Amino acid sequence: MNPTDLTIEILKSIRDEAKATNGRLDVLTARVDQLSERVDLTNERLDRGLSELAQRIVHSEIRTATAIADLAGDVREMTGVLRNASELRPRVERCEHDIADLRARLDAAGR
Repeated sequence: MNPTDLTIEILKSIRDEAKATNGRLDVLTARVDQLSERVDLTNERLDRGLSELAQRIVHSEIRTATAIADLAGDVREMTGVLRNASELRPRVERCEHDIADLRARLDAAGR
């Protein structure tokens, strides 16, 4: 075989391998494109999910703040009731003592 023929055969072989490599690269590129599309869809789903989660957290915080405000009002109200009850205690005790005295007098008068 002539050296020129050998060079041509080597070049043909290199050309054929380059074509095969290009074909494999085309397949790989298509797979990367598909993967990129899937990643984009996943990112969109994650963004929607995070947005929904953020809204749910905000709504939950609003409900919690409302419940805490209601509870604070109830505590203030109960504090007032307890304060009034503790202020009435001496008066109630005097009334109970007066009732006991009146019963004792009635019992003594009835004998």
